[in-house]
Amino acid sequence: MKRRNHLFIRKAHRYLGLLTGIQFILWTAGGLYFSWSNIDEIHGDYQKKAPSSFEASLNLVAPTQVFSQLPQADSLKSVKLIDVLGKPAYQILYFANQHGKPKLHTQLAWAGNGELRAPLTEQEAELMALQSFNEPVHVIKTEYLTEENVGRHHEYRESPLPAFAVTMEHPSNTTVYVATERGEVTKFRNNKWRAFDFLWMLHTMDYEGRDNFGNLLLRLFSVIGMITILSGFALYFISFRRNNRKLIKNPTPRPAALR
Repeated sequence: MKRRNHLFIRKAHRYLGLLTGIQFILWTAGGLYFSWSNIDEIHGDYQKKAPSSFEASLNLVAPTQVFSQLPQADSLKSVKLIDVLGKPAYQILYFANQHGKPKLHTQLAWAGNGELRAPLTEQEAELMALQSFNEPVHVIKTEYLTEENVGRHHEYRESPLPAFAVTMEHPSNTTVYVATERGEVTKFRNNKWRAFDFLWMLHTMDYEGRDNFGNLLLRLFSVIGMITILSGFALYFISFRRNNRKLIKNPTPRPAALR
């Protein structure tokens, strides 16, 4: 009976090892990349210019002057002073009812006179992307992104839309994302980030959205991996005991010189 248990554990450990071995390699490879990478480089922080600031003596209108021009606004979420092409502007996030449900909206306004302004154009987005880069670069292409063409696998997922994706001529193949309605640069994406994102997908085993760390597949492999490890310990313990019993029953004879 004990021999049958020993054989069962040995086979279970062998096949479980084959099943989980590849995923263990992927987890380890991802962990090595994460731990040996500089997260600031992955985020593209080394490519970004320092954010600009305005003098405290700057004459600005009160944000309430802008609110009065938004009769559809039901509630206010935030007001932020930002730099839009060298001029101070208010970025206002507010809620307005749409079909009986509150929906978040964004409005830009010049902070100097309270005048509302339209979302950024493609030319303005390209200029802001170039100004945010700390090296002289050229634009290769610009793409307009909306909810329709940004899927769950897109590198700009879960970020403000609509936006312009401005790809630069640079060894890092960096794309600068500019949110049109918010009037600001939101993301830098380079080759290091893309490698990180791919390995993160393999690490989380979320092949659809990449960011769900509690998906069923990951939980299943975690349990199987634990069983594999425990079966290895059990196999070692059983083998160790069997070897000790053999030594007791059949002790190794001492050499004649030591008798």
